[in-house]
Amino acid sequence: MSETTKTSPADQVDVLVIGAGVTGIYQLHRALESGFSAKLLEAGSGVGGTWYWNRYPEARFDSESYTYGYLFSEKLWEEWEWSEHFAGQPEIERYFNHVVDRFDLRRHMVFGAKVTSAVFDQQSGAWTVRTDDGSEHRARHVVAATGILSVPFIPDIPGRDDFRGEQYHTGLWPKTPVDFAGKRVAQIGTGSSGAQIVPAIADEVAGLTVYQKVADWLTPLNNRPITPEEQADLRANYESIRDTLNTSVSGFLHQITMRSGLEDTPEQRQAFYEEKWNGPGFTKLSEHYYDMTTNATVNEEWCEFIAGKIRSIVEDPATAEKLIPKGHGYGGRRPPFGTGYYEAYNKPTVSLVDINETPITRITGEGIETSEGLQEFDIIIWATGYDFGTGALNRLGVHGRQGLPLAEHWAEGPSTYLGVVTAGFPNFFFPGGPHGALGNNPRYSGDQVDYVMDLLVHARDHGHDVIEVTDSAEQEWTDLVNDSEGQSSFLKSSYFYGANIPGKPIKQLLNPTGRWKLQELISESVENDFPAFAFSKAEQAAKA
Repeated sequence: MSETTKTSPADQVDVLVIGAGVTGIYQLHRALESGFSAKLLEAGSGVGGTWYWNRYPEARFDSESYTYGYLFSEKLWEEWEWSEHFAGQPEIERYFNHVVDRFDLRRHMVFGAKVTSAVFDQQSGAWTVRTDDGSEHRARHVVAATGILSVPFIPDIPGRDDFRGEQYHTGLWPKTPVDFAGKRVAQIGTGSSGAQIVPAIADEVAGLTVYQKVADWLTPLNNRPITPEEQADLRANYESIRDTLNTSVSGFLHQITMRSGLEDTPEQRQAFYEEKWNGPGFTKLSEHYYDMTTNATVNEEWCEFIAGKIRSIVEDPATAEKLIPKGHGYGGRRPPFGTGYYEAYNKPTVSLVDINETPITRITGEGIETSEGLQEFDIIIWATGYDFGTGALNRLGVHGRQGLPLAEHWAEGPSTYLGVVTAGFPNFFFPGGPHGALGNNPRYSGDQVDYVMDLLVHARDHGHDVIEVTDSAEQEWTDLVNDSEGQSSFLKSSYFYGANIPGKPIKQLLNPTGRWKLQELISESVENDFPAFAFSKAEQAAKA
């Protein structure tokens, strides 16, 4: 790293971005494009965020590739050609590197710079950010684009440090490929990442034992190469695709089926379910009957259809029943999508353990001990998810006015305005964080980045140094988010409420009012010169 340990006032930048993922890269681009001096700090040695750290076998999008990528440049859209509808990690990482180099962003980035503290100075109205090597960076504004899936969670199982084999979390996968050939492998967790790994390594291992806590309604991803005809269509329709993705409630190109499931006959519904099963990715949710998640009859019937598919694919009836979710319908948890997941359990090398029936008691030096005894392993994979929403932000060491720690301010759950700012932390923004929206993440986080830039440009044009949201605006938005949970199908037992993290408050971490409401309030805010904010000069802010 070329940064010096201390910085002079002349080294202060207008905008300091934390995180080189999809949101941080866009934030850096927009800041530079708008004439601000800017710098980005990234803990890793490369760009991509989630797609830098998650490089496990078969890690890939479950949003269509072209709906996940950037829309701000038609030339970028035309020159980059995705190979598959749902690209894999290596291609995704290449894409982000291409964007960074295409728009000359890399020279504004500092890698290997893990942020340990960010402290607001009331006298100067600026932030001091420190990294783990002792370097210090000063900025007028800090944008923490740290993402919602960037802090891996590993359950505190006794003896974990005693294991003498190899251990890997899906979110901290090594760059050097893991050698599974002939190994005895345990995988703990069966969410989106776990469902991708199982079939990817099933033919390499000597044995794979999957430990499942909660079964999910997994359906096929149905990935395939993008044909030359489809590539030509994507290039020819950039403007209409961009406009659709910029306004779509889900952030996808999908079109909801505008009829109730009960308007169709039982036979028609079965044909419709078969069509959805064979459709790509999230269309199972976003192009389903509009009342699939709210009409118990339709939801139960769709779930039974999936259960029938599982029973028809998985040869062992006992294993099939373990793979069929109990206690929640489709949409109660974030649905995963897979390729060959159920089929993998037909291989003699793959077995499933329901830890509700056979709980893990401890990890030993040799393997995993359950209520039925010890099983020895060479490798343990932790596919156990993340501290969603607030995990990264609460670990940055952020201190606002009067030294207030962000982690303390959010001790009972996040409070935000439009999922972008929080009261008591001037000039601090977190697009892509808690209370953003539902759907395709880059689309709504992009809305938030654009809003942050509107704020910064407004402040600059009016001679203001400090931007601070009012307590009342924060409270009003947070109340709306929390009071609207009935608009979402997700259960409070899901990670969208932080339920997977012991001791974490069970609070809404998404925005159940959806993207349209977010966009509506952003537009009103911009049109009315940001009435939810107080603007001031640094010397005025110091007296506040």
